[in-house]
Amino acid sequence: MSRWHRLHLGLTYAFLYLPILVLMILSFNKAGLPTAWGGFSLEWYGKLFANPKIQQAAFNSLVVALISTLIATAIGTALALGVERAKPSAAREALLFAPMIIPDIVLAIALLSFFTLLKFSLGLHSIIMAHVVFNIAFVTAVVRARLKSFDWSLTEVSRDLGAGAQQTFWHITFPLILPSVVAAALLAFTLSVDEFIIAYFTAGAGQSSTTLPMQIYSMIRFGVTPEINAMATIVMGIAFVALFTAQRLNKGQVPGM
Repeated sequence: MSRWHRLHLGLTYAFLYLPILVLMILSFNKAGLPTAWGGFSLEWYGKLFANPKIQQAAFNSLVVALISTLIATAIGTALALGVERAKPSAAREALLFAPMIIPDIVLAIALLSFFTLLKFSLGLHSIIMAHVVFNIAFVTAVVRARLKSFDWSLTEVSRDLGAGAQQTFWHITFPLILPSVVAAALLAFTLSVDEFIIAYFTAGAGQSSTTLPMQIYSMIRFGVTPEINAMATIVMGIAFVALFTAQRLNKGQVPGM
């Protein structure tokens, strides 16, 4: 890599991550001001964890992320296996990845209209269902990345030796695609924790259905405080760890993303 390429890469990374680094540093600012450094302090993290509204929002986000991830991973993995063995179809591929490219605001309005049409009550359960909708496409894409290089002759040999379809799946197919399934689950979990627009439209009224991004939005309307910086730092840390682990497990090869 030439010197100019290194310089370009360094400037690009600085443009992308310098604001995040500044935010993280300010979360430890004792002064509590974005323009003056008053020394290192963990005070804002202590206040953050002592705030009952933030505790409730964090718990809600965790519940939504875990349940929606489990459901989306199961459905997405099954869908990936079915689509990969089926005859190629451009229309099917377009429909499969549509939730990944549809603007969040459009998908949020569509889901809200759908729930209203069915007279479906809103709450954490509606947020979970909404998150499953868009996470399925991401899970399917990640799992299919592994299936592209999967040796299907192994399953045929298993069937020839007398194993049933379920035995073949659990003893041959699933162990071989497990890293990609875990990577897909981590990605889905991260997207669910970070997602705001769809959750905002499909949540019910009250703190009982407020997720962490929604709580951050309600707090930031009165100005950026060190507590918000601390909360954002924690959320970003979780997201970075999950995404890095997912990339390592799946070698970063995700078609359609």
